[in-house]
Amino acid sequence: MCGIFGYIGEKEACSEIICGLKKLEYRGYDSIGVATLNDKLSIYKNIGKVSEMEKTITDLNLKGNVGIGHTRWATHGKPAECNAHPHFDKEKKIVIVHNGIIENYQELKDDLMSDGYEFTSETDSEVVVHLISACYKKEKNIEKAFLYAIKRLEGAYAICCISEYEKDKMFVARNTSPLLIGIGEGDENFCASDVTPILKHTKNIIYLDDNEYAIVTKKDVVVKDLKAKVVEKEIIKSNINVEDVEKGAYDFYMMKEIHEQPESIINTITNRCFIDEGKVHFDSLNINNQDLLNINRIVITACGTSLHAGLVGEFYLEKFAQVPVEVEYAAEFRYRNPIIDSKTLVIAITQSGETADTLAAIREAKQKGARVISICNVPGSTITRESDGVIYTKAGVEIGVASTKAFTTQVTALYMFSIFLARIKWIISKNEAKHLITKLYELPDQIRRILIKETHIYDIANKYYTKPSFLYLGRGINFPVALEGALKMKEISYIHAEGYSAAEMKHGPIALIDENMPVVVVALKSRSYEKIISNISEVKARQGKVIAIATEGDKNIKSLVDDVIYIPDCEEELSAILSVIPLQLLAYYSAILRGCHVDQPRNLAKSVTVE
Repeated sequence: MCGIFGYIGEKEACSEIICGLKKLEYRGYDSIGVATLNDKLSIYKNIGKVSEMEKTITDLNLKGNVGIGHTRWATHGKPAECNAHPHFDKEKKIVIVHNGIIENYQELKDDLMSDGYEFTSETDSEVVVHLISACYKKEKNIEKAFLYAIKRLEGAYAICCISEYEKDKMFVARNTSPLLIGIGEGDENFCASDVTPILKHTKNIIYLDDNEYAIVTKKDVVVKDLKAKVVEKEIIKSNINVEDVEKGAYDFYMMKEIHEQPESIINTITNRCFIDEGKVHFDSLNINNQDLLNINRIVITACGTSLHAGLVGEFYLEKFAQVPVEVEYAAEFRYRNPIIDSKTLVIAITQSGETADTLAAIREAKQKGARVISICNVPGSTITRESDGVIYTKAGVEIGVASTKAFTTQVTALYMFSIFLARIKWIISKNEAKHLITKLYELPDQIRRILIKETHIYDIANKYYTKPSFLYLGRGINFPVALEGALKMKEISYIHAEGYSAAEMKHGPIALIDENMPVVVVALKSRSYEKIISNISEVKARQGKVIAIATEGDKNIKSLVDDVIYIPDCEEELSAILSVIPLQLLAYYSAILRGCHVDQPRNLAKSVTVE
């Protein structure tokens, strides 16, 4: 989950690395470190964020045209200077930065310590640099030493290494944890854990696959496998613009991304949904219709916000396509011997395409013969490359740690796929599909109508942001929205929040309700409306404070609750996309009022690339 940035070229590496690490802080921000190489290695590392350390690093004037940097999200070892990267060997002639988890690090560490190597950190990463050092003493060749080291590692890693022994080279490697190489316009090249910090320099990208390493000079990149055989790699041109990764006029990326949701949904449906034809089409599905018709079961696997989107998708697929669906935590999926076969379709949902647990889940599914489709926002990511087919969400870059437009575009993609599957199975007619697609095209304007109510939602947040706990309730297709609303609140405001099906309230959560417990209820006009109203009455009877998300025109609910946020009337199936918007804003303003850093919530990072 940490951020890596490496530079080799004609410029001063330190300033390039600092700029790169700033773009990567959403991947981790408990400590940072920079190493540059001139005649000798210069190293700086400390606890804190890049912005806090930038002046100190600049004043140190670290010289050199080669360098690596790291911004950390702690796994092994607490945030401390000794645990910050880069890590170096005893002579300080070799340094590495590492993302991931080395699962056999204790065994490697014991072996190295028995040979007299001393460790100065609590991290698993430090074993890597000592392995390289140990091999170099015998081979006197950094490439051979680097290859020796990575071949001994078990687990996930993205590694970048520079040394005084070969001053004109960077060595990089990956297994499971993402790492890519940017091909510079002149005599310079880059490496990074994702594309965002490279875009200001180049859009030409080489994506490393698992069990590959590369030798990077300022003029050339050579990729090899673990047998040291050269691998021919395609240079892929990124379609992301530099402006996409800037905040613009917004104070935080999260608010920018909340406001980008209408456009993100338009981009996701354009050239895929055709009203006149009652048709949905995907260019990159790569599974023919007959194979899809042979599917008798769908398993959706995901983590966090993507899992909540999957729970909404379960409703769509079972209602429209009439196929049984299960939604599985990706982290648990492969550890319980899932029963799947060639007639099972696995849908993996991930914003980044690098989520470690989701990646492991699709590998397990493919090993058992299932077909895999991923719903993903990042072209070229590992999960998209390993899936049989992909539905890209086209949400644009999402920097905010708390996902917003990822959720709404994932739900949109699942809605589209459900219509597509229902049509090829002849379950819904052309006219029914036309109606469903027409309603989908109405969503962006309906979201804009909700966003206009920001001030009202701020006022509600101002009433309740000091409360220690929130309860979120929903039923049917809006039960996952309750889960997502609670997740957003706890992620960025640090208020304890739980989401439940409203039907489950009497099975335990009702014990928590008193005058200090705000209860957010998604209470839209739907088949379960009367039951939701009964749940609201039960909360009010116990002095609970109720904030309702309600359908425009519902005057009755205003007299039953303390506060109400109206959303436009829409198809019940699409209500999950609209009802989540005010919950995103409620969490955002609660966090702002509590003085929290919305884009960098404590203990969290954007992409969970380790188990």
